Amino acid sequence: MTANKSQSAGGLPPMPDDISLAPEKKPFNWRKWIFVAVGLGIFALFYNIDQFPDAVDTAGKHFTLSKQGQMAMGLFLLAGLWWVFEVVPIGVVSIMIGVMQALFSIRNPDDALKDFLSPAVWFIFGSVVLGMAFTKSGLTQRLAYRILQIVGERTSMILLGVFVCIAFMTHFMAHTAVAAAMFPLLVAIHQLYTDRDEPTKFGKALFIGMAWVAGAGSICTFLGAARGVAAVGFYKEATGLDVAFFELSKYMLPVGWVMVFLLWGLIMLIFKPEKSRIENLRERVGRLSSQQGSMSKKEWYVLAVTLMVVGLFMAKSFVPALATVSRPGIILVSTMLFFLGGVLNVNDLEEIPWNIVLLFGGAMSIGYCLIQTGAAQWIAVHWLSMFKAAPWLVFLLSIAFLVLMLTNFIMNVAAIAICLPVALIMGNYLGVSPQVILFSSLVTAGMPFNLLIGAAPNAIAYESRQFTTGQFFTYGWLANIILMAVLTITILVVWPLLGMPILTK
Repeated sequence: MTANKSQSAGGLPPMPDDISLAPEKKPFNWRKWIFVAVGLGIFALFYNIDQFPDAVDTAGKHFTLSKQGQMAMGLFLLAGLWWVFEVVPIGVVSIMIGVMQALFSIRNPDDALKDFLSPAVWFIFGSVVLGMAFTKSGLTQRLAYRILQIVGERTSMILLGVFVCIAFMTHFMAHTAVAAAMFPLLVAIHQLYTDRDEPTKFGKALFIGMAWVAGAGSICTFLGAARGVAAVGFYKEATGLDVAFFELSKYMLPVGWVMVFLLWGLIMLIFKPEKSRIENLRERVGRLSSQQGSMSKKEWYVLAVTLMVVGLFMAKSFVPALATVSRPGIILVSTMLFFLGGVLNVNDLEEIPWNIVLLFGGAMSIGYCLIQTGAAQWIAVHWLSMFKAAPWLVFLLSIAFLVLMLTNFIMNVAAIAICLPVALIMGNYLGVSPQVILFSSLVTAGMPFNLLIGAAPNAIAYESRQFTTGQFFTYGWLANIILMAVLTITILVVWPLLGMPILTK
């Protein structure tokens, strides 16, 4: 570096010749602006297009798509495109969803914006705080070291051990809470794998795998997510039949666990870790574990609060007095207890990933928008009416696939609520058992593999910065193919062997 010979004014040191104070010019991002234009063009098309044709169900009932419904579909596609290609931060896209509804009178502004503070969003918030408490107390590191001491140094076994642990936990508590609690643990494991900040294949495998298997495990019981209870409620209202707690597990456990192991195999195939082993991991983990000493009072406190939350979640299914207590309310009690107990303080609020919280606010807003404008029902009736003359298996798979696609964009409970009534009417016409329609829908409703907004574990995994939204969307199609293949075999072989009626005539 060459310096000027002369002193600068005021006795300051000379300015080096090769330093410029001009701001660095960044190349124009053509890719970003192309997707901005394409997204806006799609919305403009749905805004200006003439009336869409009515959807007609098997009973001859017509479903007209309103102007607001057309715009809701255009906004839905615009948001999806911008989320997948990360045109702007995903939280900003979510804000745009609410703003566009208000600007174009798609919905009342009060309705469009209040969804950002819906109970589901508060549940996400509480789950994230739960994960933070695990990290701040040191419990995350302790659990990570314990898991690694059990599974050993091979990266394939580390991944399998983590996935089995996640899937098992979702049998007893909401998959959102499991993902939030496991996220910092996986960060700790990844830090033992590499000390670099760049994404790794092992990191992609850890976090994408976490999101996928959390969904697969959560379908096995009523405790893994609210969708099971809600779907059975719709089913009972439509058919008069009920589904018992252990009956659901009887049919769903084989599907869930087969998917856990197949997803592990897929993850190992597409994200084969750079290292087959983490050398000397046992010794390092043993040394770090001994340095921690015995569990602190904060760790015991966090563990006690977490067990209380899990216990209340489980008791909701069995204790009538707790049936009306909301899940968000339960998990937000833990948030207050963590602050009251000194585990967290006001500065920790700045570390909450508000980008993810906003993402789910936008997901709630666009989901309710599609439902309230009638667009979601119009899509469901149109899609299923195409298969009213199809063979029964094709019809069943068409229902499952529609739920799979819808649940990537709207709440899985809403996707089932939209599709199940129409599917049950058509299934009766085709001689398909209502029970197999319900369970097929529940399988795919629990595993949205493409978009972050499909399930909270997807969004929580994204916070690792190990993968892009485009990568998650692309690789999710491979998981979708496996899921539909497993469901086909289950319908044809497994469920009949377990005593489920498939056809009524």
